[in-house]
Amino acid sequence: MATGLDSPGLTFRQDYFGDPAGWAALVRLLQDIFGIDIDPLQQLGGPDASSMPFGWFDAEGELAANLSAFALPLVLNGRIVHAAGLQSGAVRPPWRGRGLYRDLTAKALDWCERQGFEAVILYTDKPSLYEPYGFRAIPLHRYVGTAPTPEIDAIPARPLLPAIADDLALLQMLLKARSPVSTTLSVTANAAMFLINTQLDADVRISFLEDCQAVISWKMDGTGRFSLLDVVAAEIPSLAAILGGLDIASATVEVLFRPDKLGWTGAPQPFEGGTTLMLRGLGDDAPHFPAMLSPMADF
Repeated sequence: MATGLDSPGLTFRQDYFGDPAGWAALVRLLQDIFGIDIDPLQQLGGPDASSMPFGWFDAEGELAANLSAFALPLVLNGRIVHAAGLQSGAVRPPWRGRGLYRDLTAKALDWCERQGFEAVILYTDKPSLYEPYGFRAIPLHRYVGTAPTPEIDAIPARPLLPAIADDLALLQMLLKARSPVSTTLSVTANAAMFLINTQLDADVRISFLEDCQAVISWKMDGTGRFSLLDVVAAEIPSLAAILGGLDIASATVEVLFRPDKLGWTGAPQPFEGGTTLMLRGLGDDAPHFPAMLSPMADF
């Protein structure tokens, strides 16, 4: 695919997360373009070790454009897929329309192919931008229904605070040993994304169920509806055990992944989150049941 690249005054670099100046440039780019601060990730274990950033830098060391690839193994319909993810795609306004992002996309996808990934996924609010590269949209569904009766003998959960060293170590240990939260569509490893997402949304609560050795990511909206975002555990506890440990008696529950391991059945509903999950590769494979990736795996 021709890029029509116009890059005078810029220098291409890749694999610069180990360079403090390169990382700082990415932090500034994402803060300036999207208003998000990923720098706390450095205190939470750092970027995913598999990350490979691609970027065009100006003479002052600022990132004009960036796109990063990383390993993101998935479970899709019961099978582990050797997949990669693309994230942190951004171009500063003065450098738009010069082919920089097309160039970085081509470079990132070429790297993914050379690494042997069988699929690539990404989230975007501009699906048409990626369709020419073979990406297709995957419909997302949440599950909503009547809450089960909470288990009455559950040990009370406690808040888990990643900013506290002991809590961070516990969370990192559990993330390494986690089971996929669903057999239909879920990530098998996503420590860096989970950790930074605990910092980006102030409404997300993280609780530890000691008897289940499970970390629960959840929200409660103004109407009292409980939303389950993710479960990090070697063995996924039931929704009744989760509600019992959290001491929550919500009338309705929303689960933001297919709840096939929770001992509970809700009704699938389309999820309108503002971004589209897109998949490249695997032929026409798609989830066999309505599903979505946990928001804690969003990137």
